Amino acid sequence: MANAELSEQEQIRRASLAQLRELGIEPYPAAEYPVNTNAVEIATQFDPEKGNFQEVCIAGRIMSRRIMGAASFGELQDESGRIQIYVKRDEICPGEDKTMYNTVWKKLLDIGDIVGIKGFAFFTQTGQLSVHAKELTLLSKSLRVLPIVKELDGQVFDAFADPELRYRQRYVDLIVNPQVKETFIKRAKIVATMREYFNAAGCLEVDTPILQSIPGGATARPFITHHNALDIPLYLRIANELYLKRLIVGGYNGVYEFAKDFRNEGMDKTHNPEFTCMEIYVAWKDYNWMMNFVEKMLCKISTAVNETTVVKIGDHEVDFGGTYRRLPILEAIKEYAGVDVKGMDEQQLRDTCKKLNVEIEPSMGKGKLIDAIFGEYCEKNLIQPTFVTDYPVEMSPLTKRHRTDPTLTERFELFVCGKELANAYSELNDPIDQLERFEEQAALKSKGDDEAMFIDYDFVRALEYGMPPTSGLGMGIDRLTMFMTGQTAIQDVLFFPQMKPEKALKKEDKTEE
Repeated sequence: MANAELSEQEQIRRASLAQLRELGIEPYPAAEYPVNTNAVEIATQFDPEKGNFQEVCIAGRIMSRRIMGAASFGELQDESGRIQIYVKRDEICPGEDKTMYNTVWKKLLDIGDIVGIKGFAFFTQTGQLSVHAKELTLLSKSLRVLPIVKELDGQVFDAFADPELRYRQRYVDLIVNPQVKETFIKRAKIVATMREYFNAAGCLEVDTPILQSIPGGATARPFITHHNALDIPLYLRIANELYLKRLIVGGYNGVYEFAKDFRNEGMDKTHNPEFTCMEIYVAWKDYNWMMNFVEKMLCKISTAVNETTVVKIGDHEVDFGGTYRRLPILEAIKEYAGVDVKGMDEQQLRDTCKKLNVEIEPSMGKGKLIDAIFGEYCEKNLIQPTFVTDYPVEMSPLTKRHRTDPTLTERFELFVCGKELANAYSELNDPIDQLERFEEQAALKSKGDDEAMFIDYDFVRALEYGMPPTSGLGMGIDRLTMFMTGQTAIQDVLFFPQMKPEKALKKEDKTEE
């Protein structure tokens, strides 16, 4: 970056960097720094009567300084939190050379610099827990100014609160808004709890391909790329379902995967083109078993993350404990839209959508027409965890037909606060029926539905070898994390959500001018 593009503060910091090197101080040393504790450990365990923490080695970022002649106070922030440090000139510069204090500490170090402190814990005369520095080491010089929050007369200034900047510069967000870390700690706990639950059920965690020759397992628009050596198109997976079911064919009783999936569709507060989905498949089970399995799992997750089954989500208190309502989708439409769509053909469904003022497209088949009515009239009413069950065959190309009604399937979707959280089936294992369903999807694709499924002949071949009765579940980890942490935007549970390129934003700004 040219100096002309640097702010005055950034130019000053680079000048300080040069001066440090002239003094023989390496601003980015390579040697290991022997950290032996952190701010929270000292705060919770220090006891003057025990005389502990008398050989402290701590490292972190300078977040504030108060220089008072030959002694100074500062605030150091590490991964665990913040602690006050006390820096005295004659302690860190015991000889005649006072450069480390008078020049380095007072003039060349800045807010945001990462330093190491060796010393001991003590309470100041005002009772403030502090680390008395005996040695100070610069570990990394910060060349940019942190947007540190300032308060004056009750007003907050320089808060790093703009979502656009927070998502784009998550590294800054984590520094100046350390409470954000808690969301991602909880996310990790959610995943760890699920792994523990699945492993205890005898399931095996596996990996399946991200680059696929056919994007299967869901109805969605894929990302397309090209493999040069094979000279073939490849797709980023939209789901990992068909590969996991191949493993059930191969003889595993239960498999699961936390998969990065990709869908080349719109972005909003609940959708990111790259997302994490957990899928699990268990042989010898059906969708009724899976509903019970999911209830116990979510109760366990909520308790592990929040120490309660009741979670505040927006304006609602949602209880993940107990037994969830089971509501057939056609009954939901009858209850909330006031119409009975059972047995309607495609034209009747189009006429019904028109009467209900539901927007539709010419490419939509029966399944998507029913889904459009359900989405417009029903979803918003499903606040407490609700299993919406027994979807029409046209909506579920990978699902076993219902045991008592062949026009329906043994499928459920779990809804919470008006949003889908999970999708599950009694998996279709009839290869002839599966091929017919794929062919119906191909017909929709020829009508212009670019989200319809491809025909995966290899998967059909796998089913022809025989797949045991199986229940499968897919659950979005990003959305689950949103619910369990009370976040309203998917960008708040992703470290680095997809954003419009900064160059494109700058170009738009110039156009507007």
